[in-house]
Amino acid sequence: MGTIVITPPRRFSLPRVPELWEAREVLYQFGRRDVILRYRQTAVGVTWVLLQPVVAAGIFSVVFGRVAGLDSGGVPYFLFSYTGMLAWNLFAGVITRAAPSLVSNQALVSKVFFPRMLVPLATTLSVLLDFVVALGLGAVLLVVYDVTPGWAVLLLPAWVVLMVLLGAGIGLAASAVMVKYRDVAYIVPWLVQVLLFAAPVAYALDSVPANLQPLYSLNPLTWLLEEFRWSLLGTPAPEPWQIGASVVVCVGVFVAGALVFQQLEREFADVI
Repeated sequence: MGTIVITPPRRFSLPRVPELWEAREVLYQFGRRDVILRYRQTAVGVTWVLLQPVVAAGIFSVVFGRVAGLDSGGVPYFLFSYTGMLAWNLFAGVITRAAPSLVSNQALVSKVFFPRMLVPLATTLSVLLDFVVALGLGAVLLVVYDVTPGWAVLLLPAWVVLMVLLGAGIGLAASAVMVKYRDVAYIVPWLVQVLLFAAPVAYALDSVPANLQPLYSLNPLTWLLEEFRWSLLGTPAPEPWQIGASVVVCVGVFVAGALVFQQLEREFADVI
């Protein structure tokens, strides 16, 4: 047998992809455990995955659709809101589950050697499962409201991947920082809550005042939400530059998050 030499990550280095691939079983086992723990001792089980976007969409429909009288571009407001929450829960779920993952598994992280990055990345598996379940209800709602997606529905997996990359990049950085500064556990949920109303999740971009439109147009979440709704609801297509920028920004955020993680990983054993 050959000798395996374990070396610490270099400063500002990307993760070793072959090393991550060899440890892919660890990713699967962590993800499988998260799914089991999430549903094993819950009274409503998978129903909770559906209740969250349904209740939120219902509240948004009343507040923004009926009380505020905002326009949803000809799409039933409940369906419009549900689609926005579908995309938002994917993004927010990746961040909020990845951020505390290292601290929650500190016994393993400090005693067993494996690529630590797999811990926050594994949380995306349970989030994707929740998304698929909620998407199934979304497909039913499309039939109920007689909304037929166009060919753009074929691009939905691309938007899902981009949303996961964006959330995972932020989640990787947050999980690494939380090892040293536990304040992140309080800051991340608050920031996610703020972003919920700072992005056009529950309202159409056209409802935003004209003087704020440029600011919203610089928000990557705005691009992704518009792309999601284009694929599922047949709303107007986003600008080509927005699609290109979505790819560049989401990949860039993920790479930046990986770099931050690699940089801080050198100190995990000392502070966790």
